Amino acid sequence: MDLLETILEQHSKSQTDKIVRYIGNDPKRFAELMKLFFKGEYKVTQRAAWPMSNCVREHPSLIKPYFKQILTLLDKKDVHEAVTRNIMRLLQDVEIPKRFHGNIMNACFNYVGDINAPAAVKAFALTVLYNLSKEYPDIRPELQLIIGEQWDHETPAFRSRGKKILKALKK
Repeated sequence: MDLLETILEQHSKSQTDKIVRYIGNDPKRFAELMKLFFKGEYKVTQRAAWPMSNCVREHPSLIKPYFKQILTLLDKKDVHEAVTRNIMRLLQDVEIPKRFHGNIMNACFNYVGDINAPAAVKAFALTVLYNLSKEYPDIRPELQLIIGEQWDHETPAFRSRGKKILKALKK
């Protein structure tokens, strides 16, 4: 399969699923996708983000060699929302190497506190923060505070995720 051609052919769930099936748990094929994700033109990067996220959700170990690179994208302001959304989505489901915990927590708190951040990015960031709070209980009060501060002017997606996290934090 020519990944670039397939990515450009159409942007749909069925096309994403086709790419994910092709890549499977193959690190070489995943490397091809990541090359497009990191070095592709804007449209290619945007479209590669969805299958990347889905591949990692099915095979979390595939992302290990790329952590540092994906984290640099979280700090950039000129990346497509789909890129940020899919990075945050996959971070919910993988074991994050310790050396990146601080950077990821900062990025997540920044997204949650950013009034202009997309709802899905904020919801995924909340989950990532909750997951990290299991290892870093010191962030729990800040997580509770930021959910409370944002509550009145946030989307139903944020409130739903926030409510689940607040409940879990009380246990």
